[in-house]
Amino acid sequence: MERATTRRTLMGAGAATVLGGFAGPRGALAQTLDRPARLIMNFSAGGVMDTVARLYAERLRGIYAPQVIVDNRPGAAARIGVELAKGAPPDGATFLMTPETMMVLYPFIYRKTLRYDPQRDFLPVTGLSSFGFAWLVDANHPAKDFPQFIEWVRRQSEIDYATPAAGSTPHFVSVAMAKTLGLRLSHVPYREIAMAFADLNGGRISAYMSVIGTGAEQHRAGRMRALAVTMPSRVPTLPDVPTFAELGFPQLTADEWYGIFLPAGTPQSAVTGLHGAIAQVASTAEMRASLLRLEQYPVNTTPAQFAARLQAERDRWGPVVRESGYEVGE
Repeated sequence: MERATTRRTLMGAGAATVLGGFAGPRGALAQTLDRPARLIMNFSAGGVMDTVARLYAERLRGIYAPQVIVDNRPGAAARIGVELAKGAPPDGATFLMTPETMMVLYPFIYRKTLRYDPQRDFLPVTGLSSFGFAWLVDANHPAKDFPQFIEWVRRQSEIDYATPAAGSTPHFVSVAMAKTLGLRLSHVPYREIAMAFADLNGGRISAYMSVIGTGAEQHRAGRMRALAVTMPSRVPTLPDVPTFAELGFPQLTADEWYGIFLPAGTPQSAVTGLHGAIAQVASTAEMRASLLRLEQYPVNTTPAQFAARLQAERDRWGPVVRESGYEVGE
């Protein structure tokens, strides 16, 4: 059952685990481009993703190009920026930063209307950072841990739960949870996180699948209780909260990546140059510290590793989306 609100939220970020092991080249790279580069980012300025984009843009200056300009292109559920990057000249001067949702879930969600093919129209370059999600209840909820929550839900006919957006990774992790545990969960997507928290505290919804960074703040403040996290291991900001895997549900382990893509047809030399420059930046202690302050964990992968990750995620989540029946017609 799907219900929607008319609220809006910026994409948050939380802690994750470091995946992949490419540490990057030693020493400085020769600058790949002799002209400014454009980093298209498909969300608005001011959020965590925008901050990550600008951290990389600043540090890629003089390594990949004399200047890297962040071009925010939000809209149409983040599809506008992807479509713009698809049509860019394949010369290495324009590249896309996007959450992998747009490359993994959207082909199944916008099955008839998506105006790009992630596999045909783009070349994966690398992951940048990763974050996961926390299952939250109000601090006064009778369930003190996740097993108690399961038993509490089973005594109800059905409960409402929230996520930051319909068609998102938290949405489908929750769908998988309902199927795995045999629970009746009704999804209520919220665009404005403050409204979701107000409704959770007010008892109008029973749980919220939050980005870990936001959920950790609420948990530490005692306003909400995090019962489990989706990451493969416990996260530093919620050391007292178990993972779903620890609780016996490894199939609910999940995270979201921010990644870099080039338009299809870009020469391999440009792919190699961009990947090498990003790897050099990502391998510095300064960059790792900057990401961790945002509750983002670095993800350093080769293009091949990133492509394999994307395909594995499509293979995993495609059946979940199809079985849920969720689809957007426009």
